[in-house]
Amino acid sequence: IVRVIGWVRDAFKNGGRLFYCGAGTSGRWGVLDASECPPTFRVDPEQVQGIIAGGQPALYRSIEGAEDDPDAGAEAVRFHGVGKNDVFIGIAASGRTPFVWGGIWEANRHGGKTALLCFNPTLKIPRDNRPGVVIKPNLGPELLTGSTRLKSGTATKLILNMITTLAMAKSGKVIGNLMIDLDPSNTKLRDRAIRILCQLTSATNEEAKRALEQTNWVVKKAWHRLAKRG
Repeated sequence: IVRVIGWVRDAFKNGGRLFYCGAGTSGRWGVLDASECPPTFRVDPEQVQGIIAGGQPALYRSIEGAEDDPDAGAEAVRFHGVGKNDVFIGIAASGRTPFVWGGIWEANRHGGKTALLCFNPTLKIPRDNRPGVVIKPNLGPELLTGSTRLKSGTATKLILNMITTLAMAKSGKVIGNLMIDLDPSNTKLRDRAIRILCQLTSATNEEAKRALEQTNWVVKKAWHRLAKRG
């Protein structure tokens, strides 16, 4: 996991992107984690993207057969233009999903850094399509045999959160445990931005709000402005 976090940090530094690819629950967690990055870290929505077998309809309902097509996974990689500056993480609880392996194959072919996240510790990796890193924690059996939306799904969310959060922290988006680059796009986040500035500086709520208004609610700029004042 640490190695993948370093890849992602370097990709962001060099203008690259992070892609998650999965089917069913695995794909949905990838899309969810990607969707949370712009408001949390003020990054372009293109910087972290989720690819799910079956496309957008698969977010709302199960499209079981979509995961069986490796060519569709490869086509998704070509469509997104995954290349040498990018990181591609395939997510498959069993480690066997053809859609994901098709994506890994194509990402490898185009020079991207590839990883597989699965929960099958005995998985045999094909020699001709080996990801750069394989993350395969042993969670033990599911409560309902084969229902990988349970423990595997929960663990997937935790690991994806780890990857993006620590990569963003290493990219200067976090100070301590504070989101210094969040995008205050609603009332709740604006209140949070004010509290963050008050914690980082000696500013009052009113002073923090004024600095944010003067910098178009860019928290990092407001912080620099208040720091210079101090």
